[in-house]
Amino acid sequence: MNIFRLAGDMTHLASVLVLLLKIHTIKSCAGISLKTQELYAIVFVTRYLDIFTSFVSLYNTFMKLIFLGSSFSIVWYMRRHKIVRRSYDKDHDTFRHYFLALPCLLLALLIHEKFTLKEVMWTFSLYLEAVAILPQLILLQRTRNIDNLTGQYVFLLGAYRALYILNWIYRYFTEPHYVHWITWVSGLVQTLLYADFFYYYFDSWKNSKKLQLPA
Repeated sequence: MNIFRLAGDMTHLASVLVLLLKIHTIKSCAGISLKTQELYAIVFVTRYLDIFTSFVSLYNTFMKLIFLGSSFSIVWYMRRHKIVRRSYDKDHDTFRHYFLALPCLLLALLIHEKFTLKEVMWTFSLYLEAVAILPQLILLQRTRNIDNLTGQYVFLLGAYRALYILNWIYRYFTEPHYVHWITWVSGLVQTLLYADFFYYYFDSWKNSKKLQLPA
């Protein structure tokens, strides 16, 4: 494992911890899209179908369990917790997320590396993760005022994917025959979706002002 992969994993983990901190300590999910969290839960379930059949390392298994457990915990908090669910902004979080899931599934059935259940579901998880942040970004555009923890959560999610791109570049030049076009294109699309958010995030940080996205 190279430094870019490790930094990406730790950044991804940090994003989850920031969101759980917000939900558990403040008892609020204001500004968080339930639609995006449900999509991430689907991403992790379909990506980690091999969790009980293929062992890579303790680190790998631990990270899989963390992301599976945290994603379902967040969805449960937002749907079922008697206090947290009151702060969920369902009036603005109206993106029809199945419009993302169904095309991604069809694309995975058409474009994949091998036509097996595990490979198709793994490919589907890549396509879906690339666009899963869209309901969250749209929600932030509609509400405009973004609290500090929500801003950090979204920034860390975008940074995780950007670090993974550096990981792929590093592996391309250091590992023979390392070519994964599906992973690369999906990751690039995902990172580009954060470009606008990154601009306003750094602008607010540079000018010491509250983070706001244009309507």
